[in-house]
Amino acid sequence: MECVRRLTGRLSSQIVAKKCAASLICILLLVPFSTSSLHGQELEFDGLTMNLGSLPRLSYAKTRSISPENFTGEKGKGGMATEGTGKRAARELDQGWKVSPSVRIKAGQTFVMADIQASGAIQHIWMTPTGNNRLTILRIYWDGEKEPSVECPVGDFFACGMGRYVQVTSLAVCVNPKSGFNCYWMMPFRKRCKVTMTNIDAKAMVLYYQIDYTLTHIPEDMAYFHAQFRRVNPLAHKDVYTILDGVKGQGHYVGTYMTWGSNSPGWWGEGEIKFYMDGDKEFPTICGTGTEDYFCGSYGFSKRQGKGYQEFNTPYAGMPQVIMDEKQPRFGLYRWHIMDPIRFEKDLKVTMQALGWQSGGRYLPLQDDLSSVAFWYQVEPHAPFPELPDKDSLKIKQ
Repeated sequence: MECVRRLTGRLSSQIVAKKCAASLICILLLVPFSTSSLHGQELEFDGLTMNLGSLPRLSYAKTRSISPENFTGEKGKGGMATEGTGKRAARELDQGWKVSPSVRIKAGQTFVMADIQASGAIQHIWMTPTGNNRLTILRIYWDGEKEPSVECPVGDFFACGMGRYVQVTSLAVCVNPKSGFNCYWMMPFRKRCKVTMTNIDAKAMVLYYQIDYTLTHIPEDMAYFHAQFRRVNPLAHKDVYTILDGVKGQGHYVGTYMTWGSNSPGWWGEGEIKFYMDGDKEFPTICGTGTEDYFCGSYGFSKRQGKGYQEFNTPYAGMPQVIMDEKQPRFGLYRWHIMDPIRFEKDLKVTMQALGWQSGGRYLPLQDDLSSVAFWYQVEPHAPFPELPDKDSLKIKQ
């Protein structure tokens, strides 16, 4: 009987050992698949929402760039030009040595900067245009649309809209010496992206540019980027300036750039901004408390000591440009709603009052020279834009 117990014990131990060995083999076989699955999960990142926290994440997104050295952005096709604006300077060096760093756009000509037929997003635009930046019109079209979703003089699009260079330092836009325009608005597209530049001036201009983008899948909940320019000069007495109107569909408003030419002496920034959304009629849902308040300043943007205006740049708001002139002082202001977008579900209208002061502590309705760029995201299709002002109506007196 003791022998039987010993034999049974040995058999049980052998069976247990074999089961353990089999289990270990299964675990070892599963480890590579498990690791692969984990890596696959990590690579589900689409490469779109870039910040310091997302930088370590891997993705299958493909980085591409379009410039005069690679008009199509194709892989392995950069720096191949044998003709271009740099050909003479590179005559002793030949191909591969900055032969085509820029393009020349003739008077009245529209140049196609990019035509991408894929799914992805623009993540950065750099350019430096010569000439009058009020007379150079940037347009961007999404997914084959006939009417642009972005239509704006190039200087105003980059918050530098009065024909003079000024440094702008913000999250969405940076303008760097001497005229380096940079944009960091993310601009997703699902089928196609077309970017054009139109020179409406009477003389040719030169454009250096680079459009950095990624090819990747675009999530269903991402809307399309829009930018619209307007100008009224002068504003009618007791009229209200319209920054944006006619927007239909769901989206969110993300920024305002304004140039303000003061046609009256004294302070000009008491007016309120108003956001009418989702059926608002006479009264808006959001009403500001003053122009300088909306642009995140206070008390007339005054310098701490002495008289005059204080220019400023911050990530989300600024007044980087003050041009003092006896006839018409001019101001450039931006406000980015990056952390506080104005969300709407059906429609949106945005207006700004122009108010100063007169005797007796009374408000004075102003007849100023106002222009603006509204920035927003929305589902397509978008409503038609108002016609862009003609060349003479776009110009700023220097």
